[in-house]
Amino acid sequence: MSELLRKIRENVSKVIVGKEDVTGLLLAALAAGGHVLLEDMPGTGKTVLAKALAKSMDFSFHRIQFTPDLLPSDVTGLSYYHQEKGTFVFKEGPVFTNLLLADEINRATPRTQSSLLECMGEGQVTVDGVTRKLGVPFFVIATQNPVETLGCYPLPEAQMDRFLMKISMGSLSAVQEREMIDRYITGRPLETITPVCTQEEMAKLQEECREIYVHADLRDYIVKLVQGTRKYGEGLGEDRGITEGVSPRGTLALLRASQGYAMVEGRDFVAPEDIKTVAVPVLAHRMALDSGFAEEKTAAIRGLLNSVALPTEDWTKP
Repeated sequence: MSELLRKIRENVSKVIVGKEDVTGLLLAALAAGGHVLLEDMPGTGKTVLAKALAKSMDFSFHRIQFTPDLLPSDVTGLSYYHQEKGTFVFKEGPVFTNLLLADEINRATPRTQSSLLECMGEGQVTVDGVTRKLGVPFFVIATQNPVETLGCYPLPEAQMDRFLMKISMGSLSAVQEREMIDRYITGRPLETITPVCTQEEMAKLQEECREIYVHADLRDYIVKLVQGTRKYGEGLGEDRGITEGVSPRGTLALLRASQGYAMVEGRDFVAPEDIKTVAVPVLAHRMALDSGFAEEKTAAIRGLLNSVALPTEDWTKP
């Protein structure tokens, strides 16, 4: 099934220039059944990447433009009185889809942001005491700009913890930027790509992702990394101003993301490089620092990767 991920990756590369690493992480999160927060400067291609992924799969797709006046019912749906039927009828919100683009999520109020907690954590929506299941697969790609503060509401820790990964788009090199100009000067790549994956195929791939083999020593390595974020005064905690380490949900997130990235790389087993590749996107945003700067969190995780001994075994599936 990794061939399916390769096709999606190639499809996205027809639209997005020079972001193969970002696309790989995005697909790893999708295979693992998680959700992704894309954070970077305006104009770096966050929304275009999400749309390219959506068009590469035969999924139902909805986009929500988050604004301060957006209500929770605008996301989840609401019950209204139907005069002809003489009863209340539930109108589904845009969250009832396979791929949801939550654009500029930090522009909505905390009350509206929290409407996604149950959706992302449990794949369901509860409105007026009635719980309704969401589509399978259900994948949220949220975007936010880190530089704007006016009219923005930072995502709380509980919301951040629901995202499997937080990814930055990064900048283009001069060569890549010229290639982008040549590609877009007369063409419209986003309008020309067609689906290469069905809903059923992705649901099956997500089930197979859980079967990716993880060696016992690598399971111990994952635990040591997460435990390391909670220790103070040992080269990671007090000296870097860490006030809160990674939660147990983050432990499982690192496991699932490693399995997803192994699948993206075409393997049926997790290698140490998979864990090291996804460690920063999975763990950094789950930590709390006195400074609050993302760069400090990234440096803390990279320092942890250098300090925790990497097991050396044969990781192939027995």
